[in-house]
Amino acid sequence: MRTAWSGSVVGVVLSAVLGAALLPIRAHLDVATSALVLVVPVTAGAYIGGFAAGLVSVGSGFLVYDIFFIPPYGTLRVGAAQNWIALGVYVVVMVLVARLVAKLEKTRAALAVKEANARRLFEVSELFAVERTLADVGSTIVTAIRRNFGFSGVVLMVPAEGGLDVLARAGEPIADDELARVRRSPQVPVHLSTGGPGQAVHILALCASGPPVGLLAISGVSTEPAWRELLLTIANQAAVALERAQLRERALRTEVLEEVDRLRQGLVGAVSHDLRTPLATIKVAATTLIEEGHRLGDSDTRELFELIDVEADRLSRLVSSLLDMSRLEAGVLSVTKERCKAGDLLRATVDTMRHHGTHRIDVEVAPGLADVDADPVLVRQVLANLLDNAQRHAPDGTPIAVAAAPGGPGVIEISVTDRGSGIPQHERRSVFESFVGFDTGGRAGLGLALAKAFVEAHNGRIWVEEASGGGARFVFTLPVTSAEAAVP
Repeated sequence: MRTAWSGSVVGVVLSAVLGAALLPIRAHLDVATSALVLVVPVTAGAYIGGFAAGLVSVGSGFLVYDIFFIPPYGTLRVGAAQNWIALGVYVVVMVLVARLVAKLEKTRAALAVKEANARRLFEVSELFAVERTLADVGSTIVTAIRRNFGFSGVVLMVPAEGGLDVLARAGEPIADDELARVRRSPQVPVHLSTGGPGQAVHILALCASGPPVGLLAISGVSTEPAWRELLLTIANQAAVALERAQLRERALRTEVLEEVDRLRQGLVGAVSHDLRTPLATIKVAATTLIEEGHRLGDSDTRELFELIDVEADRLSRLVSSLLDMSRLEAGVLSVTKERCKAGDLLRATVDTMRHHGTHRIDVEVAPGLADVDADPVLVRQVLANLLDNAQRHAPDGTPIAVAAAPGGPGVIEISVTDRGSGIPQHERRSVFESFVGFDTGGRAGLGLALAKAFVEAHNGRIWVEEASGGGARFVFTLPVTSAEAAVP
């Protein structure tokens, strides 16, 4: 209304001003020229105030034209017949001009609104297209909708067990009793409504490819209907983004469950293999000692006791590995580094492993080898795990070689080589993963996975390659002590 009034005032004032400006040169103007000049106030009035203001401008222009430029001057009377025709043509043309200008301005305004809406829609679409967590998507939705529409408050609720939970909020808080009414009837589809003064909160269902994936509670809704179409479009895109985030989280949960199931199956396999074998050996040896002990010689009795001791140590190492793995997964593994001699670490570990199998263990340390900066407890555990793996897979009576030598700038290489069947090329990466089954029927337990974790805790690398002459050669690196650390 204010715009129509402003346009009318502009049209009337312009008609008066232009009439006054043309009045001194009226004698030099013909009737048609005056009519052309008075097109200006009609155009201005219709542009500012629409068709109604244009009609007012046509009326004011008609009066100025008739009174001051159609003889006899100063009256509404029209003299010659051609002047009647001029007045009639002026009115018809000016009404058409007012109609056309008003329509063009209305179209321009509508196009401007659509352009702004398209720009806002594009910006929001870019926000929704980014892969985010469910919480981040919810926050983006409520923030974008409130910013683009100027709502006082926006709340996003998603289905939960037995009702709806608030996922994200933006702007002024919406009263809990208003949200409670929505929660009590989550199964009822609710759509946006203009409502009346008593309806402070409006609900918009977010639907994508199926049932609603969420509800938007909006306060401070504008009374203008122009935003409706854009809001519904953005709501549809928000529903797609929300559904995609929900599907992504479900997929992640499924992957986690699959990984847990894989680890569970692997743990069962490791327990059934790594625990059952030493337990069965201990059981047989103990039963033999109980039932046949009085008939056994001293050497046989000692051999059975040594067998029980060896297998008990193996069980102890497996239990320690399980505890170490739990520490790794909990993120509480600590590395206490100190200056160590690699040769001492190798010999101390080999001395504890010599009697755990039928293999000869040879140790070779390169002369003048630099000291290493390492945690001796963890490094000995790595060596013990590699030696235990070699003893279990190498044929009885074959030698096992343990060596330490320079491995490049700033590191030394420690290797454990056996004469077993080796490891195929395609299995050499996965052999360091926990509870992985192989094509050859074997299974990687915890030992190699822990060895890899302990080596990487020292910023080193571990790998396996084919040994010269057959078998497997496990190699890992340790950092040498820096020159500054070597200064006493």
